Amino acid sequence: MSFFSSSTSSTLVNNNAADKDIEVADPPTDSISALSFSPTADYLAVGSWDNNVRIYEVGASGQTQGKAMYPHQGPVLSVCWNKDGSKILSGGADNAGRMFDVTTGQSSQVAQHDAPIRVVRWIESPQGSVLATGSWDKTIKYWDLRTPNPVSTVQLPDRCYTMDVAYPLMVVGTAERHIQVFNLANPTSPFKTLVSPLKWQTRVVSCFPSANGFAVGSIEGRVAIQYVEEKDASNNFSFKCHRRDQQPNSKDQSLVYAVNDISFHPVHGTFSTCGSDGTINFWDKDARTRLKSFEPAPAPVACTAFNRSGTIFAYALSYDWSKGHSGMTPGHPNKLMLHACKDEEVKRKPTKR
Repeated sequence: MSFFSSSTSSTLVNNNAADKDIEVADPPTDSISALSFSPTADYLAVGSWDNNVRIYEVGASGQTQGKAMYPHQGPVLSVCWNKDGSKILSGGADNAGRMFDVTTGQSSQVAQHDAPIRVVRWIESPQGSVLATGSWDKTIKYWDLRTPNPVSTVQLPDRCYTMDVAYPLMVVGTAERHIQVFNLANPTSPFKTLVSPLKWQTRVVSCFPSANGFAVGSIEGRVAIQYVEEKDASNNFSFKCHRRDQQPNSKDQSLVYAVNDISFHPVHGTFSTCGSDGTINFWDKDARTRLKSFEPAPAPVACTAFNRSGTIFAYALSYDWSKGHSGMTPGHPNKLMLHACKDEEVKRKPTKR
C-alpha cells in the first residue's frame, strides 16, 4: 500500500470567494482516464495513463488526502468499486483486470483478456456478484473473483469502447457504432442489438439510474437519449452539445468536439456531459433543458463522476488525444477537480401542467 507524500488540504464549502472548484493535491503524473467514487464513503478512485490507480479521501469540507496507490503494467483505462466499498476493480492496457483490497492494502490480478481491458463494471445481482470486463479483444467476460477463470464469455460485434450497468440493465458500445443491450437476468445473450442513433463513433454509454434506458455520447458533439422498451420509444431524442462557433459572432457551431463522458446524478436522475472543448454541462432529460454550464477549462475534460449522494462532482482536466500527437504540448494541464453541487444545478425542473 503506497501512501502519498503530501496531505495538502483544500475546502469544498460553498462560501469561498467565488464558489471556486477545488483542485485535488498530488494528482496523477499523466492523463486521467477514469474516476469512480465508493458507494459507501467519499473515497475517489482515479485511473491514469501513468499506469497507476490512486485512491483519495475527500473530507467533509472538500480537503483531499491520498490514501493508497497500486500499479498496472500499462495505462489504466477503467476503475470501479464493489457494492460494499471494500474493493476497487480496474482494467488496463496490460490486458489485466486487477483488484485492490481496501482493508489489506493488497492488489491482485483477477481478470485477463487478449487485448486491453477498456471497461470494468461491478454487477450485484440476486444470484451473487460478478465483475464484468469489456475488451478490445471483442469480448465481455464475467468473473467470479473466487475462481481464476471467467464464468462466461460473450462475443461482441466489435471492440468494446464503453459499457455501463444499472442492474438489471447493461449496455455495451463497440467500434462501428454497434450497441448491445443486455438484461442481466440472461447475461450471456443480448436482449437487443442496435446501431447507434448517432452517425459517428460511440465514445460513451451511460445507463439511467432507473435502468429503463441509457444515454450515448459520440465524438461528434452529440448525445442520444434511448429507452429500452419500444413503448417508450417516443421519448427517444438526440441533441447537439460541446460545439463552438468558428468566429465569435458567427453562430455557426462549426467547431465540433467529442463527448468524453456522461454521468448520471444518483438521486435526481439528471446528468452531466463533458467534452474535448473543456466544458461541462448538467442536463435534465425529461424537461429537455440544460441546468448548468461550467466555465470552459483550458484543457479537455476527460472523465467525470458524482459521489454516492450527488453532492460532489469530480472531473479531470487532461489531454484526451482528441488532436493526436500534436496536441500533447509541454505543460498541458493535468488536474483533478471537485465541484460542490447546488440543488438548483442538479434537481429536475418541475414539469409544466
